[in-house]
Amino acid sequence: MSKFNTAHMRTGATSAVLTARTPSGRTYEGAPGYERSPKGELFLLAVSNMVGENTFYESGHARDSRYAELIRANTLADPEWTARLLRWLRTSANLRTAALVGAVEFTRARLTAGESGMSRQTIDSVLLRADEPGELLAYWLTSYGRALPKPVKRGVADAVRRLYDERALVKWDSSANSVRFGDVLDLVHPAPSDDKPWQGELFAHALDRRHSRDTAIPDRLRILRARANLLALPSGPRRRALFDDPETARTTLRAAGMTWEAVAGWLQGPMDARVWEALIPSMGYMALLRNLRNFDKAGVSDSVAAQVADRLADPEQVARSRQLPMRFLSAYRAAPSLRWGQALELALGHSLASVPVLRGRTLVLVDTSFSMNSVFSQYGSLRRWDAAVVFGIALASRCERVDVASYSMSSLVFDLRPGEALLRAVERWKTDGYFIGAGTDTARAVRTHFDEHDRVVILTDEQAEGSDVGGALPASVPLYTWNLAGYRLGHAPSGSHNRHAFGGLTDAAFATIGLLEAGAHANWPF
Repeated sequence: MSKFNTAHMRTGATSAVLTARTPSGRTYEGAPGYERSPKGELFLLAVSNMVGENTFYESGHARDSRYAELIRANTLADPEWTARLLRWLRTSANLRTAALVGAVEFTRARLTAGESGMSRQTIDSVLLRADEPGELLAYWLTSYGRALPKPVKRGVADAVRRLYDERALVKWDSSANSVRFGDVLDLVHPAPSDDKPWQGELFAHALDRRHSRDTAIPDRLRILRARANLLALPSGPRRRALFDDPETARTTLRAAGMTWEAVAGWLQGPMDARVWEALIPSMGYMALLRNLRNFDKAGVSDSVAAQVADRLADPEQVARSRQLPMRFLSAYRAAPSLRWGQALELALGHSLASVPVLRGRTLVLVDTSFSMNSVFSQYGSLRRWDAAVVFGIALASRCERVDVASYSMSSLVFDLRPGEALLRAVERWKTDGYFIGAGTDTARAVRTHFDEHDRVVILTDEQAEGSDVGGALPASVPLYTWNLAGYRLGHAPSGSHNRHAFGGLTDAAFATIGLLEAGAHANWPF
């Protein structure tokens, strides 16, 4: 007998994303649309917004304006909640740009309202990488001019003291950026950290670089001096001077803080196996993930490839990397070599550790209509339906009994094969034609496939036509909507009475289902 999967336990549970009015308009496709509370609308938009990117129904400018307005409104209504959201976006959700923009708009709203406190700490909390102080200042300067308020200066200065070191300068201080390290220092005037005696000299050198002053690198900045010596080698003998001895190559490149991008430009020639094998031990997780195809092309040895695969599949490294699950799908598609497949499958599994085991019968519906075919970024190939399929199959694989279908105006049942690797299942979904086409009738898909299931999970952008989605199910059956786009209106009520919406590009929201079915309230994940 089930302890938790009972109607009377579920009906008392509430989730964080609440419906404000029922219904208050129409979705972009014409179905009844439900407006979320300001917090709910901001959350669903924030966890799916790549900033500056067009979506199927909403331009990048309109989307960003709505995001900024929601940040400002929620900042005035509940600054503590908004500050927690922004920190969570940058850390657990790993949505860098949304967090930086949000911190600026948070500060602007507080200053305009004459409110003191919190802004400095909020800005500091979202700056986790050494290029981000410049990014945040560039957004402020573009949006609000060169006058920097004290909370902005102090928050950025706090981050600079944490983040600026020699390796950061080598990696992130680029003439391609309008706001360089030296500009940041000129704008916010940070004092060097007391526990970093070399930082004052680093700041002085960054300013010299920015203003093209030909001064010697201080002796204490050993990494920068080693790099300058490497760069000074004549172009002809560079490869011969360094890569004849593998151990010398590894230690020299590491000591000089040479990234793979820097080495590629420095060699002025192909990156062969010797070069990659010298770089791989000091490369970060994301750099490895991005270069699997290059490793194959260069002919990196099987023994070194095995070391890379071990790092990719290590659960602790996956957790520390905070890679979105779709990154592993992207790497799998870019590097078809069999020697990476198992490692990427394991890594994807680790990144989906929060997916629960669901008892009873579950219906999983994946929206693969044209609007879900839009890419997350103009520079990427991953689409919203890619994310929907990854999450849908991952959830289905852990259900006791499950039915899975792809839908738009019509629908197709997906044959979930026991023991099949998740990445292979996602690719089979694509190659076997489960992408349907124009139109989105979610209510019809629910009515077609619902057969006394214990719950229904829909992965969608919620922009449906036809009738009310929530009304297509008995009130006693939980409907969980995983929102992957963050448009203003949703396709069903949310927050209580077995109708719940959540969203995001990580596995964190899956925990909501278990809480709700245990009769507990599912609060914000931060």
